Amino acid sequence: MSGKIKVVITGSSSDPSDWQAFIGSKADRETLAKRMKDRNDELKLVIVRDMWLTGFDVPSMHSMYVDKPMSGHNLMQAIARVNRVFKEKQGGLVVDYIGIAENLKNALAQYTESDKKTTGVDTEVASQVLLEKYDLIKELLHGHSYEKFFTGRQSEKMQAITETMDFIIGLREDRKNDYINLVTEMARAYSLCATTDTAETLNVEVGFHKAVRACLHKIMSDGSKKKTTSQLDNELNQLISKAISSNEVVDILSSVGLSKPNIAILSDEFLEEVKGMRQKNLAVELLNRLLKGSIKNFSRRNLVQSKRFSEMLEASIRRYQNRTIETTQVIMELIELAKEISGAEKRGESTGLTSDELAFYDALADNESARDVMGDEILMQIAKDLTLSIRRNISVDWAIRENVQAKMKMDIKRLLKRYNYPPDKTPQAVDTVIAQAKLMCQKEVAYGS
Repeated sequence: MSGKIKVVITGSSSDPSDWQAFIGSKADRETLAKRMKDRNDELKLVIVRDMWLTGFDVPSMHSMYVDKPMSGHNLMQAIARVNRVFKEKQGGLVVDYIGIAENLKNALAQYTESDKKTTGVDTEVASQVLLEKYDLIKELLHGHSYEKFFTGRQSEKMQAITETMDFIIGLREDRKNDYINLVTEMARAYSLCATTDTAETLNVEVGFHKAVRACLHKIMSDGSKKKTTSQLDNELNQLISKAISSNEVVDILSSVGLSKPNIAILSDEFLEEVKGMRQKNLAVELLNRLLKGSIKNFSRRNLVQSKRFSEMLEASIRRYQNRTIETTQVIMELIELAKEISGAEKRGESTGLTSDELAFYDALADNESARDVMGDEILMQIAKDLTLSIRRNISVDWAIRENVQAKMKMDIKRLLKRYNYPPDKTPQAVDTVIAQAKLMCQKEVAYGS
């Protein structure tokens, strides 16, 4: 039953043999109906005669190609399959191959005057809205040129997109949101009047701004959040958009001045290239996203350090967004933070501690007064003893069993008391150690040890 195009018909054994492969059973037709309603399914086009023209409700369905005479109520019912409002879709497209306009006019005569006024979409109105949104976008981008997108090679088209992203990111937060909303509204209007001369003249412009919007969503969104269906649709539209189709290979990194393909480790070489990017605002967003990813990975191993790094990142970005520091300065701060994170990954080599022992050391040394009183050597020894004790007591379900956690807390308190850890700092230290132990447990379970 897989495939992007299907035929939905009823039939009998007397039908021609070459039809039999398409007829199927009632159960097959029900399966196809479920697939068509699933927006994530690969099924995109269905050929029908009478099936699904009435009573079949899929609000996301947007286009109907008519090659069958219809009239009256049946015609209105058929068109109703695609004229539902759904998310960004404000109407449907009916492609008429045989001339049903007169029949549609007669069918509409059966409706009241108020029904007629609200039936269908006035493409002239949609065209005016399209022009209005386009003018507002041009006004928002005043002073910025992206002409090379229309006249240059594919690599220059990509540069136009990245330069426009950089310009928009450099705007106030509310203006960034204005741009994204205006492009969304422009795309909606365009979809309602795509066959008009006005839409035709703005076709490439609309494609360009949709590409910029999609890239902004990708670089500015929180990678930890699940993408919405609307966002996935936008990205899919960019892949199939004729406006940005390419006949040549484009190196996206080189289009913004970067040549290193391995950006995951935030190497010194890569950071130096980011420092030299012409699009400074884009560089900030790129570093912000990469650092968030590195800190997220770090948080699976070291609770205290990842929290500290996260707070440092948020503080720098907040000052940048509030325009209290220059773009170049925040880039330098983020690069230094990247180097500090990279250095934190190697701390165990100099201290002689394993990653787990180092995480428990950080949990104990999180309180500066405790570290000053006890010293690093004693805290390191406690961290080693803690790691052994917790590993002995850890189990798959300990994190959800209160009695096991209670016993572990008592063991941690006894250990801290034996080493004379400051009593007034003990409750906070125990809580932090338990939280770190949960991370350790998750890692142990994940690796099956």
